[in-house]
Amino acid sequence: MAKHVPLFDSFFQGGFECSTHRLRSGKRLDEIAATRHDTFARQDYERLLQQGMRTAREGVRWHLVEARQGNYDFASALSLIRAADEFGVQVIWDLCHYGWPDWLDIFEPHFVDAFAGLAREFARLLTNESERFPIICPINEISFFSWAAGELAHMNPYAMGRGDELKEQLVRTSIAATEAIWDINPKARMAQIDPVINVLPDDPANEAQVQAAEAYRMSQYEAWDMLGGRLKPELGGAEKYLDIIGINYYDHNQWILGGSFIATDNPRYKPFKEIVQEVYQRYQRPLFVAETGIEDEARPSWLRYIASEVRAAILKGTPVEGVCLYPILNHPGWEDERHCHNGLWDYPNDSGEREIYLPLAEELSKQRYEFEQLLSR
Repeated sequence: MAKHVPLFDSFFQGGFECSTHRLRSGKRLDEIAATRHDTFARQDYERLLQQGMRTAREGVRWHLVEARQGNYDFASALSLIRAADEFGVQVIWDLCHYGWPDWLDIFEPHFVDAFAGLAREFARLLTNESERFPIICPINEISFFSWAAGELAHMNPYAMGRGDELKEQLVRTSIAATEAIWDINPKARMAQIDPVINVLPDDPANEAQVQAAEAYRMSQYEAWDMLGGRLKPELGGAEKYLDIIGINYYDHNQWILGGSFIATDNPRYKPFKEIVQEVYQRYQRPLFVAETGIEDEARPSWLRYIASEVRAAILKGTPVEGVCLYPILNHPGWEDERHCHNGLWDYPNDSGEREIYLPLAEELSKQRYEFEQLLSR
């Protein structure tokens, strides 16, 4: 039997927060600039390598690339592409991490064509700049984004009751972008990244609650099912669009329907390994944990928990290609600009030096060793 060739250059990866959406106040977020990663990308990649991480998640800032319709300026992305290439860092690129240019309406049909144009030009740029096969996530978190931005008006465009409409629009957009990318580079790989959740009834004896909670839980699969042509095939989905599955998982991804979050020490908490196994059994596609992390002193213990669950899933026969620590840099909070201590490194000084959070670094080192032993068997 042929030996499995890993999809990623390293099992543990670093994800750079790259949100670019507009807040209700009108302020445009740019977390790459806010963390000064755009200024210190070379140092940041070198730091990744020192911690054994040779794969990163990054984002294209569409509002900078195409500030005027049809005029592409990839300078903001090119500096990251060349820095990554210099240090040999493999990058998983998000094309849309919640943000788009102001001249676009996300609900309009033209949004699909405009995004496909961006995807095509970015694929051309990557192909010209690097010999690596590109790995691209067209739209980050279609399910969460549709819920937050289209259903409950928590994010731009602050719509209510249009979640299903937005989800279908984003699925069409992702498919169009994928085809545009493959037109330029048929070797490009597509990562479809969404959160995984668990929702339980408050009263397990209440059948109506049980059914409502399960319907909510199963909604996590709708975007993937649409992309794969299993749901609403009129959108153009097909199994080929489910190339790589990325799952995002945080400490608040399990909750009681209409109630509180479920803590890991709660007997009703579903082990993460079971969630991973269910996703793989459903889609049978290469899978990785595309985002996971927590704030403050809980960072090492959270990594320990996630790593132990992923190891258990692998030992049970579920192939997991990697785990991405997200975010890898502390960053300002979206709404209040508070100093979020959720990364491996802190804000930089003017020389680009960042203080490392040693407890997390030490735990990462232990987990890297454990996975090296496991995956070398």
